[in-house]
Amino acid sequence: MIRVLGGYQTDFARSGVSLYDMMREASLGALESAGVAAREVEVAHVGNLAGELFAGQAHLGGMVAAIDPAWSMLPTSRHEAACASGSMAVLAAMADLEAGRYDVALVVGVELMRNVGAKEAAQHLGCAAWAGREGQGADFPWPALFAEIADEVDVRYGLAHEHLARIAEINHGNALRNPLAQARSWTFPDGCFGADNLLNPLVEGRLRKYDCGRITDGAAAVVLASDRYGRPGPAISGWGHRTAPMLLKDKLATRESYLFPHLRRAVLDTYERAGLRGPDDVDVIETHDCFTITEYVALDHLGLTPPGESWRAVESGAIEFGGSLPVNPSGGLIGLGHPVGATGVRMLHDAARQVSGGAGECQVEGARTALTLNIGGSCTTVALFAVTA
Repeated sequence: MIRVLGGYQTDFARSGVSLYDMMREASLGALESAGVAAREVEVAHVGNLAGELFAGQAHLGGMVAAIDPAWSMLPTSRHEAACASGSMAVLAAMADLEAGRYDVALVVGVELMRNVGAKEAAQHLGCAAWAGREGQGADFPWPALFAEIADEVDVRYGLAHEHLARIAEINHGNALRNPLAQARSWTFPDGCFGADNLLNPLVEGRLRKYDCGRITDGAAAVVLASDRYGRPGPAISGWGHRTAPMLLKDKLATRESYLFPHLRRAVLDTYERAGLRGPDDVDVIETHDCFTITEYVALDHLGLTPPGESWRAVESGAIEFGGSLPVNPSGGLIGLGHPVGATGVRMLHDAARQVSGGAGECQVEGARTALTLNIGGSCTTVALFAVTA
């Protein structure tokens, strides 16, 4: 079993900090949290999408090796899968530990995005779509692509914006309790989550301002260990990882009961590996909500409702902080923030905090099993982790 010994997240409301300084802060913070000395770390994996585009910087593993003298010859590697980059780094570290190559691994995810304007950032992030073949002509490629997903949900099952608005409202409300959330001090005028074109203007297609996650700088890190290391900690009891064809139109061409069959398959893989019957065995979920429609689609694929009926989980209050299965008590990507390469690592860190009772004001009472879902691209790469106390 792979265990999460500790972790750390930078302040996602902060900007103006370099890639290296964010990685250093998160890595050293994770060591302190885990009670592990730098010399005990045997391998490191980095999650990052676009350091080259935003900072002109690649080869981030070499930056990890510069953080502490004990790491001057540390084996490192970098992983990229769009917004699921951090989860790919976690999976690689787990594989190293499970293979017996090493007993202790550091995983750090990082992204610097607020050093350029919004439209330039949007175009940089568009590199995770198929260049020249989708998202063309849109000022903001990712809102445009996820608006297409929302349109497809509407065609197949029906979709009311009031349900998307409620997801935005819940996640922003949760973020107000999180001292590291990007939106923790934001104010929200009455009606701002609804269809008022002044308070909540359209961005692309049917998606509005508060349906969209914001550009975020930040890093997160976790220290993982095999049972051979002999330390207790929350266990990664199951995982799922699937990849679909790159183009959104190809994914939407399927006509199965679930909009994204590969996502549903990855969910079932995770439940099976963790020995869970389904969401009834889960106490808290951290799921991808780069846009409200992303979380909406996740709810039925995770099994909270039958296919196409995610609205039931919203209307019933099940996903609220005090509901039967709280979703994104951290604030999620919409409220907490979404530094792309860090998100999968941050989710795992928060899941481990929840099941160990260390999530502070975001703590879900009695949480013993947590689930994370991290998505890259237009639901191209999907990765999940089940974490148990």
